[in-house]
Amino acid sequence: MTTSKNDHKRPSSDETSFEPVTIPRFTGRDLPDVSRFLIQFLPPLAIMVLIATVLMNPDGVASVISGLRTFVTGGFTWLFVVYSLFAVAVCAWLIFSKVGSRVRLGGPNAKPEYSNFAWYSMLFACGQGIGLIFWSVAEPIMLRDESPVVQTLGTNVAGNGLVWSYFHWGFTAWAMYCVVAVCLAYSHHNLGKTLTFREATVDLLPKWARGGAGVVIELLAIMATILGLSTSFGFAAMQFSSGLTSFTGLTSGPALWLFVIIGFGTVAAISAFFGINKGMRLLSETNSILSIVLVVAVFVFGPTVFILSNMTESFGAYVMNFVAMSFWTDAPSTAKALGSWKDSWNGWWTVFIWCWVIAFSPFVAGFIARISRGRTLREFVIGVTVIPSLIVMVWVAVIGSAAIFYDDLTARGVSAAVGKDVSSGLFAMLDAMPIVGSVLMVVATVLVATYYVTSLDAGTYALADFVSAPKPSGARFRVVLVFSIASVTIVLLTLGGTAVVDTVQTGTIIGGAPFSIVILLMIINTIRRLLKRDSATRQLEKIVNDPDPNVELKVDDRGELLAVTNGEQVPLTSGTS
Repeated sequence: MTTSKNDHKRPSSDETSFEPVTIPRFTGRDLPDVSRFLIQFLPPLAIMVLIATVLMNPDGVASVISGLRTFVTGGFTWLFVVYSLFAVAVCAWLIFSKVGSRVRLGGPNAKPEYSNFAWYSMLFACGQGIGLIFWSVAEPIMLRDESPVVQTLGTNVAGNGLVWSYFHWGFTAWAMYCVVAVCLAYSHHNLGKTLTFREATVDLLPKWARGGAGVVIELLAIMATILGLSTSFGFAAMQFSSGLTSFTGLTSGPALWLFVIIGFGTVAAISAFFGINKGMRLLSETNSILSIVLVVAVFVFGPTVFILSNMTESFGAYVMNFVAMSFWTDAPSTAKALGSWKDSWNGWWTVFIWCWVIAFSPFVAGFIARISRGRTLREFVIGVTVIPSLIVMVWVAVIGSAAIFYDDLTARGVSAAVGKDVSSGLFAMLDAMPIVGSVLMVVATVLVATYYVTSLDAGTYALADFVSAPKPSGARFRVVLVFSIASVTIVLLTLGGTAVVDTVQTGTIIGGAPFSIVILLMIINTIRRLLKRDSATRQLEKIVNDPDPNVELKVDDRGELLAVTNGEQVPLTSGTS
């Protein structure tokens, strides 16, 4: 077995050969065979049943899911608003409290494994890259004439859509990813737990309930990851096809979608095989460079003065309206039962997007946690919330403002394109640009591909941890997962079409409602762990991350964790594990 830079040699019992010491050391317990069987085989079985049901009765399933979406929107908009506020509050606490500066992921001596540029590139690519390309034109255009709450822009009504785009894709969304990632990262890097939702959550529960609850929690995380990646894969294939159509004349349809899915899957499989340090990092850094090229080119060759003016106004409006947008539930709409989620503005936007973020949290947060060893909690939270939010705001301000400008210049031509096909909005805007528009359409199309491939790659790593932990997942297993997700996408898109993909994705997002309860329990458990962090916990963190081959961890007959050094056993007891 080869060793990574987090593996260290431990003498074996005969003192002549060596075996690797993996950092962090594992302090959890392996799953019983029955539980492992359920986690490995129930999700694919349930997903096959779900897909078969949707394909056999698409209209009936769509009606049921639409009814559920109406139920969630009408009765629980307040819950999603409170959840988002709670996430922001926890992030603020970690930034400004002593806990944030004192706790380092991986222990006090841990060093970051990746440069800031590589780290930001990877977390941004897996978190929002493909969604931001999709919505940075669509949302400002769709909301240019209808934007509640935002009132400070006066006659610049079109800028209101930019403000809501900053809100939906900026700090609050990243805070919702961040709190989940913090829970997983601290549990794994500091306490030696597997990088799974169950081990970050279950010790909050009574001992008799932990086994069953852990299985249920992991099943929900696995299904959310598979369905989220598969349906996003379908939409990425459609948007990439729209990009190809815009400058090649190819016809977008099942044949082209199939070709794109196989291509994406192959590249993602190669990246997953070579690992984070080679495949994922290279793709993510390429994303960042191409994104900079796209934004700078639109700024320089587009309506520069209009972009600067719109950016200035809308940034100020975002700051002025942040609190009001954060708390807005549209209370008058709840005075009577909601006939359809389509009758609610929040049903189209805030509730939909917050459910999306929650549903995607398992793989986004799991991957961010994996790559963030060596940073203090304060550095981690600032890096995962503030920096990406600023990038999002600049991106939306430049791309969205240009879209509004060319929409007016072409007599609402961009709006017409978005109304016909939401994924074509970016390409319609670029097509209207002089000089570099056609070149940028190629750049944007490549970005759709590379951003989704990195999302799929990140999701594969998270899914491999969920399924195989505490055993490490191999490169071949990750490749199998990539092609499994691609196969689900092919079935959904080529057999069922866009309506089926939309139905399954909406169902997955509605699944974010019950999963939010799991996340809330995990956040509460992490706060409890951090507040109860005492000398025993700090000692545990050091030993979990101690490369000394003479130190071992084991569990005694009573289930108590012991540190063994040169034959001497020291109990490690605390309220955090």
